[in-house]
Amino acid sequence: MQDYHSPDENGFFGVHGGQYVSETLIAALAELKQAYAQAKQDPAFWAAFERDLKYYVGRPSPVYHAERLSRHLGGAQIYLKREDLNHSGAHKINNTIGQALLAQRMGKMRVIAETGAGQHGVASATVAARFGMDCTVYMGAEDIQRQAPNVFRMKLLGAKVVAVESGSKTLKDAMNEAMREWVARVDDTFYIIGTAAGPMPYPEMVRDFQCVIGNEAKQQMQALIGRQPDVAVACVGGGSNAIGLFHPYIGEANVRLVGVEAGGTALSGSQHAAPITSGSPIGVLHGFRSYLMQDEHGQVAGTHSVSAGLDYPGIGPEHSHLHDIGRVDYVAASDDAALAAFDALCRFEGIIPALESSHALAWAIENAPAMRPDEVILVNLSGRGDKDINTVAKLKGIAL
Repeated sequence: MQDYHSPDENGFFGVHGGQYVSETLIAALAELKQAYAQAKQDPAFWAAFERDLKYYVGRPSPVYHAERLSRHLGGAQIYLKREDLNHSGAHKINNTIGQALLAQRMGKMRVIAETGAGQHGVASATVAARFGMDCTVYMGAEDIQRQAPNVFRMKLLGAKVVAVESGSKTLKDAMNEAMREWVARVDDTFYIIGTAAGPMPYPEMVRDFQCVIGNEAKQQMQALIGRQPDVAVACVGGGSNAIGLFHPYIGEANVRLVGVEAGGTALSGSQHAAPITSGSPIGVLHGFRSYLMQDEHGQVAGTHSVSAGLDYPGIGPEHSHLHDIGRVDYVAASDDAALAAFDALCRFEGIIPALESSHALAWAIENAPAMRPDEVILVNLSGRGDKDINTVAKLKGIAL
């Protein structure tokens, strides 16, 4: 199996990845690659990262046995990796702390970011305030409507939020605008990409910062049940929370890994955001090559998901490679299944999950009853659902 400590020298995981960008970004990416390579070898960099994860983010996040939900379903025991309990409410802060430290190391005190559900935007605004940086966040106009509480949080933290009116007005378009901005201001600006995608070295870098999830989980599961789970499952959009859980488990042959894409309303057509599950071809978007939803002319197709954070037509290149070699099973959960899982966790465990995380939970709820009571499913609960209250209320026809 490929050395999973790094992609090849050109940034490829198998045939996926690379660096497909305009000439104006080549020098900036070369500078970033060199800076990260040096930081990776510097114990002081990792000491600062781990210090902020502990004292600022509040890590380690606990693993919680969802006993009432497990008992209700019958079959396998469901455990939750509680990334929703992190400062700022999701796994995103793990990555933004790492990238902000790298930006500081490079002398760049202005950061930009893209966001869909708003959690990466909030996490970027949070670390910008923490380190005294100027922050601008690009967000699709549609997502601004869906995620109004997070927009206000970003502004409270001092960030400028730019509404993107082009295209579908969602995450893809926000990333387009952020990359255009970066091209214009590479000298003084650091682009904090929020997922394990983008041009080299971002997929590797984001994965490395998010691996704290899986590394903690392995220690915690050993302490709780004396072994590792039978299945580890996470939702996948671009895929940062999932790769953070999966990567430390790659060598654990007895642990099945399941990535859950956004199945939307149907896997036919474009009313979903499931490039692997729907059988989408390989294409290039946002500087990397991977499975990509495309129309009959090879143009990027529209997407749909009840969860703004999964509403993206591509998937991180390492996920595509893990699919190709059969190490991770990629499936899809529909909007309805995610909403049902959202309700179930609220009612049985008193935990309001993010709609993104609810897709992973939906897989556990569907599959646990067919498993033995001594089997264990570990779900990465990647974020909390406060941000989704307005969306859920609207879907339920409830006026807040």
